[in-house]
Amino acid sequence: MKVLHYITFALLVIGGLNWLLVGIFKWDIGMLLFGSQEAILSRIIYILVGLSAIAVAATHKKDCKVCSAEMPASGQTM
Repeated sequence: MKVLHYITFALLVIGGLNWLLVGIFKWDIGMLLFGSQEAILSRIIYILVGLSAIAVAATHKKDCKVCSAEMPASGQTM
């Protein structure tokens, strides 16, 4: 399960950086490397990034040390 976490995290970082480049420079890594958005390899990459987002969202609380830590009682600080 740890390997899946690393793979999904890496794909999310790649997808996030791609969206940053699209937003700032209108430059899409997928189109640059694999052709148009209709290219089968581009579509596979986009699907894998989307599935990674779903997997991380579904398993985040279990995998995240901050989210799984017990919250302090009211009035106490961390």
